[in-house]
Amino acid sequence: MSGRYLLDTNIIIALFADDASVRRNIEKAGEIFTSSITIGELCFGALKSNRPAENLARIEDFAANIAILNCDTDTGRRHGEIEDALRIKGRPLPENDVWVASIARQNDLSLVTRDAHFNEISDLRIVAW
Repeated sequence: MSGRYLLDTNIIIALFADDASVRRNIEKAGEIFTSSITIGELCFGALKSNRPAENLARIEDFAANIAILNCDTDTGRRHGEIEDALRIKGRPLPENDVWVASIARQNDLSLVTRDAHFNEISDLRIVAW
């Protein structure tokens, strides 16, 4: 299974929990990325956990070994388009998820997630591991 994949927060959490399915799929993937938005969500979760130092260290280690994609003007344009399409459909999504989807679309990546609400976004390739 080669391909280019953007890992969503819930997939990285599953990886941290040693989910065998996620590990196998990552090993088979051609290229994997995550977003700065996802790193922010992970850090927030770590800071409110019972083991913030340990969890933050795990995130730092992970981030040092994966390509992290950031937002730019093109991401912002795509975000606006997705947000407007969702508004018209009456199906808003969490703001961070719209940013993650925008990064996936911008970079022609399949979004790896376990969140079904991403199906509301047209022309977004979604993979569930």
